[in-house]
Amino acid sequence: MARSAVLSDEDWARLEPLLPSSAGMRGRPFRDHRQVLEGIVFRYRTGCAWRDLPVEFGPWQTVWKRHHRFSLDGTWDRILTALQARADAA
Repeated sequence: MARSAVLSDEDWARLEPLLPSSAGMRGRPFRDHRQVLEGIVFRYRTGCAWRDLPVEFGPWQTVWKRHHRFSLDGTWDRILTALQARADAA
């Protein structure tokens, strides 16, 4: 499956501003958010195990860690709230 089939450019344009930046953080910068988010979306769409993610999404450990981090820091809640508000306004 091609990465372009997971998230459209339009979907990505809505999500990108809602994601945290690694600027100013110590350590290694985040791997490309789009690649990792597409891995997370792919995993939930297919129901595959994290370890079975295709290599095009990067290391499965990175995808899982980003998903876990976003769960703990409230990123997923903020994204859901923003997208629901946008849908309600439309």
